[in-house]
Amino acid sequence: MEFGTLLSLVLLFAGVVILFKTVRVVPQGYEWTVERFGKYTHTMTPGLHFLIPVVYGVGRKVNMMEQVLDVPSQDVITRDNAVVKVDGVVFFQVLDAAKAAYEVSNLEVAMIALVQTNIRTVIGSMDLDESLSQRETINAQLLTVVDQATNPWGMKVTRIEIRDIQPPKDLVDAMARQMKAEREKRANILEAEGFRQAAILKAEGEKQSAILEAEGEREAAYREAEARERLAEAEAKATQLVSDAIAKGDVQAINYFVAQKYVEAFKSLAEAPNQKFVLMPMESSGMLGSLGGIAELARQAMADKGAPTPPRIGG
Repeated sequence: MEFGTLLSLVLLFAGVVILFKTVRVVPQGYEWTVERFGKYTHTMTPGLHFLIPVVYGVGRKVNMMEQVLDVPSQDVITRDNAVVKVDGVVFFQVLDAAKAAYEVSNLEVAMIALVQTNIRTVIGSMDLDESLSQRETINAQLLTVVDQATNPWGMKVTRIEIRDIQPPKDLVDAMARQMKAEREKRANILEAEGFRQAAILKAEGEKQSAILEAEGEREAAYREAEARERLAEAEAKATQLVSDAIAKGDVQAINYFVAQKYVEAFKSLAEAPNQKFVLMPMESSGMLGSLGGIAELARQAMADKGAPTPPRIGG
């Protein structure tokens, strides 16, 4: 009885094991290789599969999704003998599960070693300044070389990024001083350029001011000349009228003209800045006669218009 029970349990356990060995479910994002007596035969894609136990077995379970691999930091010597620490990340995806399983022993270790070697090669061919400023070039060169090298492994390298490049502390301090000096130089250049532009603008403003002032003086001279021209025309017209009156035999017109010139002459003497007191002999009767001539002309003009005549002045 006990033997039969034990045998039943053994057969039940064996049946469960055979069932699990026969029915296989591959999850999404993975592919499993199938081996027959240890030799690769085919690859199982995601889904339900049936295998003959003992004869067929699962070899490698390969992740077919895109993966990220950290590249440890390492010391790299640049072309100008500067030692920098460099690390990065690699993005890759397995395209052929059989090649990834059987063409390389340890995929991740091989990938890290390959990337580190090529990082030393690429950065070692550059100066320190180039390696710090041309990361995109470094990434592109690494991607091309590593992708070609890993193609026989059935995988595709989609991206390689240099994460950090750390120069030594003394180089960082020297670069900081250089950057400070460069910024001060740029600031001095900008300040000098500002002074230069200000001087140019000031000179331009003074030039425009001088031009406008000259334009104003020219306009004023033109106006003054025009006024003198009008005054000369008026004086010429008055002289002509006086000449006509004289031609007609009117002696009072001569007295009017002479009296006007007397008044203008004395006005000029009175307004002269170097003359405070003027004493000069003159014939009063001549002056009064001239004023009488002016009055006579005024009476004649008003008589011609029919207006009342003013009283006579003097004799």
